[in-house]
Amino acid sequence: MSASICAFALTFSTLCGSRVVSGVLSTPTNVHLTSYNLNLVLRWDSPEQPASSLIYTTEYKSTFTDYKVGCVNISTLECDFTMCPNISVFEYGKYRGRVRAQLGTESSAWVESNQITMDRDTIIGPPSVSLLSNGGVVEVSIKDPLFKISALRNVYNLATYNITYWKDGQKEKARNISNVQQNRVVLSDLDPWTKYCVQVQINTGSNHNPSQPSKAVCESTTIDEEAPWVVAVGMFVAMVAGVALVVVAVVYRKKCLHPKYVLPQHFEEYLLAPPNSSLYLIMQNSHPPEEIYDQVSVIADNRTLEEGRPLEAAGSSCSQQPDTSMLTPQQGRDRTKRDRLKNAEAMEKS
Repeated sequence: MSASICAFALTFSTLCGSRVVSGVLSTPTNVHLTSYNLNLVLRWDSPEQPASSLIYTTEYKSTFTDYKVGCVNISTLECDFTMCPNISVFEYGKYRGRVRAQLGTESSAWVESNQITMDRDTIIGPPSVSLLSNGGVVEVSIKDPLFKISALRNVYNLATYNITYWKDGQKEKARNISNVQQNRVVLSDLDPWTKYCVQVQINTGSNHNPSQPSKAVCESTTIDEEAPWVVAVGMFVAMVAGVALVVVAVVYRKKCLHPKYVLPQHFEEYLLAPPNSSLYLIMQNSHPPEEIYDQVSVIADNRTLEEGRPLEAAGSSCSQQPDTSMLTPQQGRDRTKRDRLKNAEAMEKS
């Protein structure tokens, strides 16, 4: 009788699949609580013999609180507790989670996860790194990863950077700079015209492990920049040269607009030498010619004209003698002769 009962139980268990002898669902497996950049996520695997329509319910608790409801009736295999109430990296740093499977009205037993302390166990993601080549040096800029709760520097105020750099293709000869607190570092001991690659990790001190390493970023150097005083001297020389060019241009332009012609030496001697022409010498030694002129007298006549008018009245309408004060002596003599002839003719007619 007992043998038949055991056989029946085994057959029933095999037919029910995910159900155990007691009629309760099989529990989820590999339940574990994780944290990445200060989030809080519970993950698990399906039961060994899962049903097609299983759903899950999760809960979480801290060291000082009892379990609180997390995700309810979900079909996924994870639950994010980060935004749930009372989740804080400072006040309740140690957390634990649990999950159970459900099928209709039946539920599996709860399965608890491991316990984690968020600031000590969280996995810190890689920082962002950018490079700027400036002559013979490379400037490294580092940006912290974004955290779900708070910020990296608020949780890890003593965080430092570990910078590794090497020539491209020679990572086995990499050099390191540790305990760097600034997020901007200048690499100066570099060869010119060489490509360098840089990788950065974050060390927090309170976390068990450093952050994930950043992606390797590469940049090439050129040549060393000149000292500031060299640049200043160069600018001063350039300014002086510019002023000199402006002065030369102004002077040259003045000469172009007002050119100064220079006569040949034999031209100057010819023009400055005294003339030796015989005609010029005669004119220089001769006396000015004597001017010959006659004295002119004007006689008034009281006789009347043919029209019966007095001569004085008629004379008022006649043109007077022209002014000879502006004539040359020769012109005055000629005019005097012409006037005498006219007067003689007039007297003959009368």
